[in-house]
Amino acid sequence: MSGTTERGAETAPLRLFAFHHAGGSRALYQGWAGRLPAGWELRTPDAPGHGTLFGQPLVDDLDRLVDHFLERIGPELTEPYALFGHSMGGMVACALTHRLVDEGRTPPVWLGVSATRLPGTPPLTGPRHTLDDQQLRDYIRDMGGTPREVLDDPDMWELFAPLIRADFRVVDAPRPKYERPLPVPLSAFGGRFDASLPPERLTGWAGECEEFLGLRLFDGGHFYLSTEPGPGPLVEQVVKDLRTVLERRLNR
Repeated sequence: MSGTTERGAETAPLRLFAFHHAGGSRALYQGWAGRLPAGWELRTPDAPGHGTLFGQPLVDDLDRLVDHFLERIGPELTEPYALFGHSMGGMVACALTHRLVDEGRTPPVWLGVSATRLPGTPPLTGPRHTLDDQQLRDYIRDMGGTPREVLDDPDMWELFAPLIRADFRVVDAPRPKYERPLPVPLSAFGGRFDASLPPERLTGWAGECEEFLGLRLFDGGHFYLSTEPGPGPLVEQVVKDLRTVLERRLNR
């Protein structure tokens, strides 16, 4: 099997794929597997050049990122499975879902997007990948979510700066609004105090799908899911939304 798998039992009635943010890796989802129901399987694939794939050529285009993930996890996208992504990972999860629907393949039973910009809208802060090194470090430091040693150590910054800039090219690139809403239940998540993507910029996700389960807000900023009290409240809501969807499918 490709990527990394964590599971609570031998049989998995649901497989959850979670995609990481710009500059991040699967480490964002540490602690999730133990909070999922027994038998649910968590998959946390890395983008090229990130985490377990560090050193591979970077990808700075969303469509090519979708190509990468389809190649790695495509054979495992069988019912029932769900997709979740944070920030850039939410863009990946949304674009991947649209690709699967457009190609007539089995779609996920649920899509979760966290701190993710709406398709067809520009970044609130303007392009990040064109900032000089000091401006970019200051921006990332203010957002949180990146180890201080990456920002403060010149050697570490030299190593990770190309990766971060490539990811911000993905996030900053204009994306047209999709022509049709997704025929997939969708939940949106965000931090109440996220200055880069405030809650009012997330309400439009209701128009991106045929069934919107709601906007769920949590205390914190852009990286609310990795600050105190940790991922527990978010994972609890993800599980609740997924159970709602799965129960409806059983009662059809």
